[in-house]
Amino acid sequence: FRLHASPEEEPHILLECDGGVLDAIQKHLKLYKIRRKVNIAPCLDLSLWAVVPGEQAGDITSSLAKSADQALILTPDPRTEVMGWRLITKKGANLAEIIPGSHIGNIQDYHRHRYKQGIPEGVKDLPPGVALPLESNLAYMNGISFTKGCYIGQELTARTHHMGVIRKRLLPVHFSAPLPKDSIPEGAEILTESGKSAGKFRAGGGELGIALLRLANINEPLCLHIAGDKVKLTASIPEWWPKTASK
Repeated sequence: FRLHASPEEEPHILLECDGGVLDAIQKHLKLYKIRRKVNIAPCLDLSLWAVVPGEQAGDITSSLAKSADQALILTPDPRTEVMGWRLITKKGANLAEIIPGSHIGNIQDYHRHRYKQGIPEGVKDLPPGVALPLESNLAYMNGISFTKGCYIGQELTARTHHMGVIRKRLLPVHFSAPLPKDSIPEGAEILTESGKSAGKFRAGGGELGIALLRLANINEPLCLHIAGDKVKLTASIPEWWPKTASK
C-alpha cells in the first residue's frame, strides 16, 4: 500500500499485508481516513522479497549501495533476526545484481523457514477475530505496544500482559509424516495421548507447521487425526524467544 496523495511525496508509508485480504484492508483504512487528503492504493509497481539468513548483513548492505536505484528498501525483518531482511524493489528488478551470489527460492522455501521458527504470517496463521496478540507471540516480534493507546483490544491485551498468565501460544510443530495437501480442516484439534485437547493446528506444509498449544501439554506425546489416521507430532520452544520470558 502507498498512503500518500502522490508518488512524489517521499518517503512513502508502505504497509505490507496478506494479498488475500487486500480489498478488505483498503476498505478498512478508508473508513478512518475521514476528510484527510490521503490516497490509499496498492503498489503494483513494487515487489516484496524476503532475504532469509545465509549471507552476512554487511555483505548485503554493501551490495545494496551498488544498486541503490533498483533496491528501494532493504531492512532487517522487524519481527526477529532469524527471519533475515525484507527487500522492496521496483517490479522486474534483477535480484542477482542487488544481492550478488543470492539464490532465488520459492514461496514454499519461505514458509518452511517460517514454520521452523514458529513465525505466524497472514490470515491463515492469524485468523481475524480468533487469534489473540499475546497467544500469537506478537509481543516477542515488535507487534504490540504497551505504552500507547488506544486500539481495539488494548485494555485486555495490556491487562493480560501485566497481570495474567498466557496459557496457550503459537509454537512450531514437527510431524512424524508429511501432511497431506489441503486435507486438514481449519483449526483441527490436536490431542494428547489420553485424548485431551492440547490445542489447534493452524497451518503447515510437509512435516512442518505451527499450532496454538497449551504450554502445559507441549512436552507430552501429541497427535492430529487426519482422515482417520493418527499423525504424531512434537512441539518446541523457538530459540529466538526472549530467554527471560516468564509469560
